[in-house]
Amino acid sequence: MADKFTNSKYYYNRELSWIRFNYRVLTEAQDERIPLLSRFKFLSITASNLDEFFMVRVASLKDMIHAGYKKRDISGLTPALQIKAISGSTHALINEQYETYHNLTKSLKKTGINLITHHEDLSGKQLEYVDNYFMTNIYPVLTPMAVDSSRPFPLIRNKSLNICALLKPKKSSTEGKDESFRDLYISNKSKKKSSKLPKGVEFATVQVPAGMARLVEIPTLATTKESSKSANKDENASVEQKLRREAKLTKKKTFITLEQIIERNIDKLFINNEVICAFPYRLMRNADLTIEEEDAADLLIEIEKQIKKRQWGEVIKLEIEKDMDPILKDLLSSEFAIDTSDVYEINGPLDLTFLMKVANLEGYDNLRAEELPPQPARYLNVNDSIFHQIRMHDILLHHPFETFDPVVAFIKRASRDDKVLAIKQTLYRVSSNSPIIASLAEAAQNGKQVTVLVELKARFDEENNIIWARKLEQAGCHVLYGLVGLKTHSKITLVVRKEDDGIRRYVHLGTGNYNDSTAKQYTDLGLLTCNKLIGEDATAVFNMLSGYSEPAVWNKLSIAPIWLRDKFYSLIQREIESANRGEEASITAKMNSLCDLGIIAELYRASAAGVKIKLLIRGICCLKVGIPGISENIEVRSIVGTFLEHSRIFKFHNSGNEEIYLASADWMPRNLDKRIEIMFPIEDTTLKDEINNILKLEFEDNVKAHELQADGSYKKLYPKSEKTGINSQLELYKLAEKN
Repeated sequence: MADKFTNSKYYYNRELSWIRFNYRVLTEAQDERIPLLSRFKFLSITASNLDEFFMVRVASLKDMIHAGYKKRDISGLTPALQIKAISGSTHALINEQYETYHNLTKSLKKTGINLITHHEDLSGKQLEYVDNYFMTNIYPVLTPMAVDSSRPFPLIRNKSLNICALLKPKKSSTEGKDESFRDLYISNKSKKKSSKLPKGVEFATVQVPAGMARLVEIPTLATTKESSKSANKDENASVEQKLRREAKLTKKKTFITLEQIIERNIDKLFINNEVICAFPYRLMRNADLTIEEEDAADLLIEIEKQIKKRQWGEVIKLEIEKDMDPILKDLLSSEFAIDTSDVYEINGPLDLTFLMKVANLEGYDNLRAEELPPQPARYLNVNDSIFHQIRMHDILLHHPFETFDPVVAFIKRASRDDKVLAIKQTLYRVSSNSPIIASLAEAAQNGKQVTVLVELKARFDEENNIIWARKLEQAGCHVLYGLVGLKTHSKITLVVRKEDDGIRRYVHLGTGNYNDSTAKQYTDLGLLTCNKLIGEDATAVFNMLSGYSEPAVWNKLSIAPIWLRDKFYSLIQREIESANRGEEASITAKMNSLCDLGIIAELYRASAAGVKIKLLIRGICCLKVGIPGISENIEVRSIVGTFLEHSRIFKFHNSGNEEIYLASADWMPRNLDKRIEIMFPIEDTTLKDEINNILKLEFEDNVKAHELQADGSYKKLYPKSEKTGINSQLELYKLAEKN
């Protein structure tokens, strides 16, 4: 008999759930309670999120379709049905993105900041400035690419912004006149699909330089008498000097995108041709690497090869400016072999990730949310030895409310401490100028045994991690690349120190990466401990990673992919048994995503038994709430705020003997079955109370929280009044500041 809890009608599709998450981020961009420039930040995030979604998730589904894969997902959809549903949802999402963009830019203009969308909107002096800027700064960098019988269509790089144009060779004055090209052009526009160009018409394309600032400031014209007097003081002043002087007086700023400057001046790239029309376009390619690890003689070299292939992967999305000429649209669609449903006509500038620059404009702090600099760690005294303090008690770190500096200091101190014999660490994602890497290299140079597992398969960080791996090897570290077929996603550091009473192991475990940069933006929890049993487990973890030596029993840690899933099952089952005995039973969990069929089925089983389940899930959630007899006892919330919610917390009532765990893993198949992950217990009563307070505040949030409804939508929560509003991130920051 089939298990009713695994029926596909009780599950949402993973990809469509992710799109709902991006809508929640977009909601922040639309929220008028948020300062204007901060709203631009959220709009930029929706664009970068969508890029990765297409390059990885949509690309993966396309691969399945090409391979003839027709197996249905947990919601009952085949890859082809998923692609169809995704297309409809993302077209609607992008339309709303750009509606939001236009509303924000209108509001921005009222503050004195004008973001010009079309070069046709520029005034005379501004046009003069833009043209000079083009010739001086942009023209030398550009490489126009004509396409004809001798010059094939060039490689268009993934995510690059480009401008395509239709050209007509100029006629000399001695040549006879025939049908005007403009007439020919207009007549062809009315024709139906055709990838062929009209006779005598040529196609060309030019890439917008990725290394140049996308946003170009144009000094703003003033209309005041003062500005006129000022401008007339020096008749020999350049246009730029006059405009900048006037802009200073008016306190206004005007910006235009780089591609608009190029589009206006594109005729200068094709001197012997008439440019009839020019439009920007951008494409997304399949960037999901396929690595045959078992056949790779050198994993590092194999990954380097695969990274290069991203530039010519299958085109899965084509973005074009709305109202692009049909001839160009058809030609691009044909050249990239892309379906109409995968062409996105954009009503505004392509690639809104540049709006992060707008969000960070200098001199406009009044238009941004207040800065929340990390506070000193509550359980650490900077004037005392970090090893001494860890011996005294376990230390909980809560980033970014508390600084990430203690983690950096822990490794730095270990690298220089004469008593430290060995340092072992896993690295998944690190910053571009990582102090942790520097300390590990220094430790090796100081004669300590340093073992570092650098995960080369961390998506879109592969190149960065290859660089660090080589640097560490050159410094004398023993560098591991992980286990075949598995990503090492765990966050663990082991420091072995020789002390007066013998060898002692110091361990750091975390829910987030060893990245000092993202630690200022992601909410994560970390534990510093010298618990003997955890230390033994930490040694076993690194022995397993370096020598395939698996212990028969684990003391405190639960490790994926072999043991963690069963651990979760047993913890959920224990709550079910408590509920069946009529006792209080509850599960509270916080994570990034929930899409594992087995875990959701167990949660449904627990809910049906009467277990009260509260979930905080930032992103994907395939679980449905409010199903009679299935999920009536489950509530799901999502918090989208200033910081990205990233910590993983799991709490089980356990008949009053509460257990709390932190982990690097979400409840996803990849985390439980295809990655090295670690879950660790929090046993200190004081630290458990602090985590309970974190969860309490987050479930009370009525400013940044969204609640999952029975129909699959998310309801944004609003306080009854400003006084009753609870922004959990702000409250946690105030608490860290107070402590």
